[in-house]
Amino acid sequence: MSRRMPIYRRVKSVPKLADEGRYLASESTFYRVLKAEKQLQHRQKSKPVRQVKKPRALTATGANQLYCWDITYLPTQVLGLFFYLYLVMDIYSRKIVGWQIYERESSALAADLMTDICQRESVKPNQVILHSDNGSPMKGATMQATLQALGVVPSFSRLSVSNDNPYSESLFRTLKYRPEYPENAFGDLSAARIWVKGFVGWYNDEHLHSSIKFITP
Repeated sequence: MSRRMPIYRRVKSVPKLADEGRYLASESTFYRVLKAEKQLQHRQKSKPVRQVKKPRALTATGANQLYCWDITYLPTQVLGLFFYLYLVMDIYSRKIVGWQIYERESSALAADLMTDICQRESVKPNQVILHSDNGSPMKGATMQATLQALGVVPSFSRLSVSNDNPYSESLFRTLKYRPEYPENAFGDLSAARIWVKGFVGWYNDEHLHSSIKFITP
């Protein structure tokens, strides 16, 4: 009976296996390495990337086509008490087309302001888009009914997107960083209105806007 010769397999060296991306180690060694690299967490199946449609860009080619508006707080000398500045701007010309200061936020007051603006600017039905955030005065029933009657098309910021009304935010920042902005707040409603009236005059007639090639609205 002939003696069977052992069968030898070609064994690759460790460096060769490493070059091929294959490594030799015990199970405990792999767990130790994974633990050190914090790779022992359970991995769920990756969800497909949700395709989000970009919002429709709002653009204007002339004045009285696209307005934006917002409300900002004006501090008073009474702790916790504020006045509310309603301000509407033409995005194309950067002109402040209307403003008012009230002691409260209200959809009805906003509607009154917009009615005055449309009359003063001779706005025709379906001529102007009015962009704003999603605040209660902006989306209130009285405001929406008034816009429909005026033929003004409402536009709102995307939910949970904080910078979808950048023109109003920039305008309020300019207002509150004016050197003459009251350090000790406003004493009364009349004082606030006088100051804002002066600011609007400067902004519309003297301020050179970089976004419109350093000219006034």
